[in-house]
Amino acid sequence: MSDGGPNRGGGRDSGGADRESGSGSAGERRGGRGSGRPAQGRGSRDRGRRPDSQRTASRPADRSRGGDPARRAAYDVLRSVAATDAYANLVLPPVLTERRIRGRDAAFATELTYGTLRLQGRYDAVIAHAAQRDVGSLDAEVLDVLRLGAHQLLGMRVPGHAAVSETVGLARATCGTGPSQLVNAVLRRISERSLPEWLDLLGAEADDETARLAVTQSHPAWVVRAMRSALARTGPGDGDLEALLEADNASPSVNLVVRPGLAGPEDAPDAVPGRWAPTALVLRGGDPGAIEAVRTGRIGVQDEGSQLVALAAAAVAIEGADHTWLDLCAGPGGKAALSAALLAARAPDGRFVANEVAEHRARLVERSMAAVRQVLPGIEVRTGDGREIGTSEPGRYDRVLVDVPCTGLGALRRRPESRWRRSPSDLATLGQLQRELLTSALAATRAGGVVAYVTCSPHLAETRFVVEDVLKRTAGATLVDAVEVLAGVSAEPLGDLRGPYVQLWPHRHGTDAMFLALIRA
Repeated sequence: MSDGGPNRGGGRDSGGADRESGSGSAGERRGGRGSGRPAQGRGSRDRGRRPDSQRTASRPADRSRGGDPARRAAYDVLRSVAATDAYANLVLPPVLTERRIRGRDAAFATELTYGTLRLQGRYDAVIAHAAQRDVGSLDAEVLDVLRLGAHQLLGMRVPGHAAVSETVGLARATCGTGPSQLVNAVLRRISERSLPEWLDLLGAEADDETARLAVTQSHPAWVVRAMRSALARTGPGDGDLEALLEADNASPSVNLVVRPGLAGPEDAPDAVPGRWAPTALVLRGGDPGAIEAVRTGRIGVQDEGSQLVALAAAAVAIEGADHTWLDLCAGPGGKAALSAALLAARAPDGRFVANEVAEHRARLVERSMAAVRQVLPGIEVRTGDGREIGTSEPGRYDRVLVDVPCTGLGALRRRPESRWRRSPSDLATLGQLQRELLTSALAATRAGGVVAYVTCSPHLAETRFVVEDVLKRTAGATLVDAVEVLAGVSAEPLGDLRGPYVQLWPHRHGTDAMFLALIRA
């Protein structure tokens, strides 16, 4: 899956670099349950009674000039995401670190940022109603402030008066006095209705069911239609479409991967076992970067679904040699590191090649692989176009993982910007690239070896349609039942899957919507 555009031979582990630590408890701040009393403005937050580890380290003078640090951080991240096409999960952590925003303040800023981005479509419709004007007529800076205020009012446990007053203060500091008056008026109108009342109003005005779900569940209409089609191939379709869209809008848990031979569950004492992958842990709270084993790379941050497909790719039975593996699109390295650790357990003298087209992402792979080199010296990280490997190294590898660039529609919980950046026109470009990469992977695999085709998108045009098209043009290649293979590695039965493909879902499995096809060359 790509980071934002076609990536020839590059890929991205959904969740592999997605740290959203603490977001699950973010709503407990600013007068929500757990704070002990309603917030009454900056002076009543009782910061002096917080343990030092839960306090933001900023001076009172800085607070008075810039407003609330957590809200200001969320605003600055939104502006950076809009201006540079950056991803919030990469922009927010350094902002929090540089500004010394910690504990509950960091959790609040995290939930405010991600929640606002996920629900942007819903909030824009609410803002348009309250402002009695199209949101396109608002300055971008003012609109971002309004979105942040709307999320506090409708999506977080922040008392209405605190949400309005603090957001107006943010508007005054960032946009000026005049715009702050508009923000005040619009947010007060928004606060006059509850979230269910707003959803009823927006839904009643929709032309059809797709439009209703698009506005109330904050997904572009084309994505709603695509999800409906994908669900129809794997389950009841419309019967759980809304549940899927709701799951896309929920804050995901932080999943850890215990890399075999390098660490054990005891190295992350604040985590509990995952449900499906035997390598998975779920962090109960806090920053994964605070765990020593994460800092050293013996444990990684990786979605459980991403772990499952890597485990299945390594578990397919093959005859003959099984010691030369390739990750064709390795960046940023989560699946590659897990796969290489699995190879080390099977063949300590094995050879693992991690290919990535982009140099900066290859450096991420190098960092992910650093600890694994302790148990598998034969690791090579290279930069190159994955489409050329089938020609330059035909039949060389026993196993090939090809995690292709994609729209990322299966990881919208962790990459909320993707739903607003992608369009149906991306599918044609990506589809051609996906076919070329899979064709190259099959050519690079020896007869009897196995290729694992993976995407973090459930869109049919990126999953089974690609696989079936390539198989028609590749003599001798046959599908392996991926559901059967996965059943052999999963800690619990995934009984609702239909072979030969594996399609995971956030609302059914609590993972990203990973797709897996296993092909014998």
